[in-house]
Amino acid sequence: VPADIVARVLAVMGMVCAGFLAFILFTSGPFARTLPAFPVEGRDLNPLLQDPGLIFHPPLLYMGYVGFSVAFAFAIAALLSGRLDSAFTRFARPWTLAAWVFLTLGIVLGSAWAYYELGWGGWWFWDPVENASFMPWLAGTALLHSLAVTEQRAGFKAWTLLLSICAFSLCLLGTFLVRSGVLVSVHAFASDPARGMFILAFMVLVTGGSLLLFAVRGHRVRSRVNNALWSRESLLLGNNVLLMAAMLVVLLGTLLPLVHKQLGLGSISVGEPFFNTMFTWLMVPFALLLGVGPLVRWGRDRPRNIRKLLLTALVSTLVLSVLLPWLLEDKIIAMTAVGMAMACWIAVLAVAEAVQRVSRGTKTSLSY
Repeated sequence: VPADIVARVLAVMGMVCAGFLAFILFTSGPFARTLPAFPVEGRDLNPLLQDPGLIFHPPLLYMGYVGFSVAFAFAIAALLSGRLDSAFTRFARPWTLAAWVFLTLGIVLGSAWAYYELGWGGWWFWDPVENASFMPWLAGTALLHSLAVTEQRAGFKAWTLLLSICAFSLCLLGTFLVRSGVLVSVHAFASDPARGMFILAFMVLVTGGSLLLFAVRGHRVRSRVNNALWSRESLLLGNNVLLMAAMLVVLLGTLLPLVHKQLGLGSISVGEPFFNTMFTWLMVPFALLLGVGPLVRWGRDRPRNIRKLLLTALVSTLVLSVLLPWLLEDKIIAMTAVGMAMACWIAVLAVAEAVQRVSRGTKTSLSY
C-alpha cells in the first residue's frame, strides 16, 4: 500500500479511536460507579448475563464492528486521494472478510444463547438489538461482493466506497441503539440518555462527514466500465440491490416505532409478520441470483451456456424440496418450505459450480 494511503488510513482510524476514547472518559468512566468505595468481589452481573455466552458473543460482535472500521478508513483514504486501484481492494478485502466472519459468528452464537435463555424469544425474534447487528451484516455482505467486482473488473468503485461507509455507519447506529435505551428490547441492559446522545452526535459527525466527502469527491473514483446485462458483475449488482433493500427493511422496521412515538402519533409495534413477509419477497430472488452468479462469466456471457445446468438444478431442487419434508417426517409450514427450496437451489448449483471448476482446473476463490 502506498505510504500516503497508509497515513490516511491510520489517521482516520485514529480519529475514530479518539471519539470512542472520549466517550469512555467523559460518559462511561469504568470507576465512576465504584469510587471511592471499591467492592472487593465486584458489583456482580445481571443474572441473565451469567452465562458462558457472554465470554464469546460480545467480543465477536465487537471484533466485527472494529473490522468494518478498517474498510471505512480505506474508503475515506481513497476519497481523499481521489484514486481507487487494485491496492485498495487487495488490502481492504481481507479486513472486510475478517470483520464479516467475526460478526457472523457473533450473531450465530447470540442466536444460540437466545434460544435456551428464557424470555429472549428463541433463535431470532426480530428484536431491535438483534436487528442492530443484522443491518451491518447485510451491508457487509453486499460490500464483500462489491469488492470482488472492483478487484476483478475495476467496476462498482463508487458503490464500494459507499457500502464501506454504510457498513461502519450501521455499526455506529447499532451501538447507539444498544447503549442509549431508546428502544425497548429484552437484550438491552443499558439505558442512559447522556451516553446515547454522545454516541448519536459522534455517529452524525462521522456519517455526515463521510457522506459529504463522498458527495464532493466520489466522482473522482467513478468506474468507467460498461457491464453487459448477462454477466457475473450484473448479477452481483442485483444481489447488492436486494441485500441493501433488505437492510432498509430492517432499518425501517426497527426505527419506525421510535419515530412514530416521537412524532406524537402513539405507540406501534413492528414485529415478525412484517419482517417475514418482506424478507420472503426479497430473499427468494436473492437466492436465485446467488445460485446462478458463480456460473456466469465476467464481462459477457450467454444464458444458453448454462441453460441445461439450470434446468437440471431446478428439477433437483423440486425433487429435494418434496423428499426432505417426507424423510424428516415433520410438519412443514410455508416459510420452511420456501427456505428449504432456496437452500436446495443454492446447494445444488454450488456443487455444480465446484465440479465445473475442478473439471476446468480453475482455482477456487472466496469470491465468485
